[in-house]
Parts: sequence; C-alpha cells; structure tokens
Amino acid sequence: MTETENIAYDVVVLGAGPVGENVADRTRAAGLSTAIVESELVGGECSYWACMPSKALLRPIIARADARRLPGLSEAVRGPLDTAAVLARRDEYTSHWHDDGQVGWLEGIGADLYRGHGRLAGPRVVTVTAPDGTVRTLTARHAVAVCTGTRALLPDLPGIEDVQPWTSREATSAEEVPGRLIVVGGGVVAAEMATVFQGLGSQVTVLVRGKGLLARMEPFAGELVADALGEAGADIRTGTSVESVGRENGAVVAVTGSGDRIEADEILFATGRAPRTDDIGLDTVGLEPGSWLPVDDTLRVEDTDWLYACGDVNHRALLTHQGKYQARIAGDAIGARAAGAPLRTDPWGAHAATADHHAVPQVVFTDPEAAAVGLSLAEAEQAGHRVRAVDVEMSSVAGAGLYGEGYRGRARMVVDLDEGILRGVTFVGPGVGELLHSASVAVAGQIPVDRLWHAVPSYPTISEVWLRLLEAYRG
Repeated sequence: MTETENIAYDVVVLGAGPVGENVADRTRAAGLSTAIVESELVGGECSYWACMPSKALLRPIIARADARRLPGLSEAVRGPLDTAAVLARRDEYTSHWHDDGQVGWLEGIGADLYRGHGRLAGPRVVTVTAPDGTVRTLTARHAVAVCTGTRALLPDLPGIEDVQPWTSREATSAEEVPGRLIVVGGGVVAAEMATVFQGLGSQVTVLVRGKGLLARMEPFAGELVADALGEAGADIRTGTSVESVGRENGAVVAVTGSGDRIEADEILFATGRAPRTDDIGLDTVGLEPGSWLPVDDTLRVEDTDWLYACGDVNHRALLTHQGKYQARIAGDAIGARAAGAPLRTDPWGAHAATADHHAVPQVVFTDPEAAAVGLSLAEAEQAGHRVRAVDVEMSSVAGAGLYGEGYRGRARMVVDLDEGILRGVTFVGPGVGELLHSASVAVAGQIPVDRLWHAVPSYPTISEVWLRLLEAYRG
C-alpha cells in the first residue's frame, strides 16, 4: 500500500451515481473545485442495474400490451417477444456496463474522478484506496457530500446463502429468462420485475407478506396492477411469508409460512434496501456505520457544518429523480455557503428540498402504469389535513378509449378543503406516467383548485381526466 500526498479540493463527493454527479455539476457551476470518488461504475445503480435497464426491459412488454388493445394490430402481436433482442436493447442502454460516456461527462464539467473505495478519515478528510492499493488523501475546504446510495437487503432466512438468490441487480442484468421465477416482495421492484419476466415467458409467482402490491400508494393502484398480472398468468399470493429457501436438484424451493412448497428456477428478493454507509468511515466523525444519515432541508447532515448526504442514504425519498433534486439543492447550498451568500431556506426556497415533504412523484412502469405525487388520502389524513378524495374512472374520457379497447384505470385527487389546493394525485392506467408531471406542477405549485378549472385539457387526450376530476369535485 502506497500513500501519496494530500490533495485539497473545495468539495469532495463520495459516489458518482446520478446524485453525486449532480452535486458535482452544481458545485462546479459555483466555481468550486470538486473531486468525486467511485468504487464501481460512474453512473451508479440507476444507469446499470436499476432505472435504465429495468425500463428498457419493460418497454417492449408495455408496447405489446398496448398494441394488443388495438383492433387491426392486436392479431399481429400475439406471438412471443424476441427475448434476445429485448436483452440486447437493454445492454445498449447500460452501455454494456462500461462507463466511458459518463466519465467523459465528468471531465467535461471539470470534476476530478478518483476510482477506488472512499472513506471519511475525520472532518473534511477522505481517503481513497485505488484498485492497485494506492491510497490518496483528499481534503475538502468546504464540504463532503455522501452520495453512496443503497444496496438490496436480503432477509435472514435458512438456506438463503446456498440458494444464491437474485436481487434487483441480477434481475435487471439477467442473460437468460428463467422458466419459473419466484418474486418475494410487493413493492415497485417486485411489481416491475414480475411484469418483465411474465412478459418474457417466465411463470411468475409473487409472494407478498402484506395485503397487496404497492402498499405505499393508494390501495386501488396495487389492486389494478395485481389484477393485470394475474390476467397475464402470474400467481399473486398475498399474506404469504417465506420461512426458508433451498435448492433441490437445481431448483429453488421456497417454503411459506403455511407450509406450501413452491419450486422455481430462480428466486428474486425485492424486500427492501439498506444504506451503503457501513464502510465509509462514519465512525471517524461520530456517526454510526451502516446508518441512514438524517439531514436538514439543505441536505446537510444534522449536527455538522460540512457533511452533506443526498439521495437514498438520507432515507427521505429513495428515487433517482428525487435524489438528483436533492443534489441540485445541496450543490447550490454548498456554493452559497462557500461564497458567504445568504441562503433561501424558507419552504420552496432555492436552498430547501421542500418537495421531499410535499411533492414526491413516482411512476411504476407496470401494465397498467401507476403514477402518484404528493400524499395519499391516508397520509393526508394522518398528517392532520381536512381532505376529500375525488375518484373517477379513466375510461370516462374519450382519449382512454382511443388509446386502447377495454382501457381500465382510475384517477384520484386529494383536495385540502381548508387551503383549496391538491395534497396528492394518483393515476393508474396504460400510459399515465406521462400525465404525472402535470400533477407534480399542481401539487408543488400549490395551484388553487379554482384556478385549475381554467387549465383546459386538450380533446381527445387522456389528460381530460383532469376535467372529469374537477367536475366531480364541484358536483
């Protein structure tokens, strides 16, 4: 092991995924010298094992489902998908797991990349151990930003080590489609990967400990997605726990709490995430290794004046786009503090990640899609708001029928009766993901419901569901 000289920067970023990249982009825009440290691929989980490959895999399945709803086209798409072509397109969207393009982007903004394992070694100090064993010490004049993300969390089950289960990484990078797949979990990864592999020809069994899929959304979202998966041939079992797993003659065997034995070729656990903070030197600055990092709305770690945490590691909203939003806020806050400029930390100010509390958007790319922003009805009520839920069927608008025969879906807006604004909006149905930003603007902008009446949706689009919602609210 060889140690080189101490190198000083204004800002040091741990993790070069989308979140770390955005912190570096904003600090460089503020004129601050910035180093970014990455132990795997520049571009992170999203680019190579999550958002990009999963959506590349999902798109052909969703496109075929849409085509099957259209007379004149449906008969032409009755056959199976070309699996090799689907996987090849996925590989293109991951750049074949090479990060040259992302590295070039970092070079373009003037950030210095250090490859290796980065660890805090005290306040404002980071050591980087390169693959060849060389150790460099980086000192940050103003800030260190932890953007190391999360890893899949596997349950402590008898036999799990022998099974070599899939996590989201193995699922999104799979080179072959298993004939039978067990998916354990009921969240976004479970729902999307069940959609992928059922669509590519697997016989999928989904084991959900709770009452249904997508428990963090409005109840009808998970119900509609589960119904569609069932119609596609998947076996959805709710209220089902896995007590042990093993392999017998090459097959995976999962034993449930009721004693059922389910066999498959592979098993995917989509049962939560844990922060990648266990070996980044948190103990050297008085923090607990392996913990989530609580932050204020400028994304600065509580009880520090130099350490920031953006993205999954702060546990505010485990979504790439929300982490990038936090990164932009944090980068600008770091720049302002370095310059001695005043910060705007009031709600919705330039240096406050207010959307984390009030307007987090998410799309689940299943068939049908589920898209939501803000608070669900239950969350709004628990927060003490006096609210009313307004529901309409998506099929009530002409655009839905034109989109495809038998279009099914539902929309809900949660109206704050005291403030006259929307606390949350949910859409479920084919193609509704592209509707969501209009809802995000309405919720984040706190646009009065009376003013939304004057936002006229074009006819005949699916977005006319906004008019149906407002009509139902007015009565």
